[in-house]
Amino acid sequence: MHGMFARIFGAVMNLPERPMRWAQRRLGPGLAWLFVGPNLLVFGVFTFLPIVLNVWYAATSGTNLLPGDRPWAGLGNVRALLQCGSYLDPSSCQRDLFWHGVHNTLAFVALQVSLMVLLSGVTALALNKPVRGRGLFRAAFFYPVLLSPVVVALIWKWILQRNGVLNAAITAGGGQPVDWLLGAGSAFGWTVFVSIWAHMGFYTLILLAGLQAIPRDVYEAAEMDAARPWTRFRRITLPLVMPSLLVVLVLALIRAVQIFDEVFVLTGGGPGTATTYLVQFIYETGFAQQVREYGMASAASLLLAVVLLVLTLLQLRATRGQNA
Repeated sequence: MHGMFARIFGAVMNLPERPMRWAQRRLGPGLAWLFVGPNLLVFGVFTFLPIVLNVWYAATSGTNLLPGDRPWAGLGNVRALLQCGSYLDPSSCQRDLFWHGVHNTLAFVALQVSLMVLLSGVTALALNKPVRGRGLFRAAFFYPVLLSPVVVALIWKWILQRNGVLNAAITAGGGQPVDWLLGAGSAFGWTVFVSIWAHMGFYTLILLAGLQAIPRDVYEAAEMDAARPWTRFRRITLPLVMPSLLVVLVLALIRAVQIFDEVFVLTGGGPGTATTYLVQFIYETGFAQQVREYGMASAASLLLAVVLLVLTLLQLRATRGQNA
């Protein structure tokens, strides 16, 4: 019975052999396109075509959705976005909401990335020590990365809202509830905290891999020379983990510039424009507001794409330096 099943299975698996040999004789090296073609088709429809359409929308104006119904505007949308009396004062700009988003994004990136790299580095150093339960701690730090950003935001919104868990603990201790998400400063700070909590495990894992790649005998030689812990960190650990640190820095910058999911669910960009970041401006301008300005949203997305392209090139250069 087993032999019969094996013969039937072998015969079925050999069925494509004759057509494939015929196609190889007919097409020769062009046979590869038979396999690559479907992937290229999907990639073109869902990647290259949207890019071309986005550039077309950025160069046209009006509120019509169909590309053929939109009048040509050239660089008019980009000029409107960049029209400012002072780039340090968003209220002096023609598109002040865009520049509020730029300023908020820059502040978010500066604070979030610096804290992310610092905390990831400290956590990786701690998890690299031979402590009891190290595997459990590593899993606990990485677990939030597995959650959807929307789920993360909903969890923290449940905790931080006025009748949420945090205020329940405060009132149980005799305090007064706090509107954590209704103050501009506190809402901004919580968006930074939540994004760090959600993604720090990923960067910690990268740095931990870099630390574990350092040969142990280097540290043993330093200990034999009576080098102090700070000296070992400054002269050995930091230089050898620097390639991984650069990769973490660039990846954190790319992710921080694109922040949207957690903030949109957590604060909706409020209060006011305190947590309105660049990607949310693009979303609201092109999809959410009553008069949808597709051209303006596309132009803003192209400016963002230029920033991401620069950061990606930096990442590739850092990765190349790490592999050199």
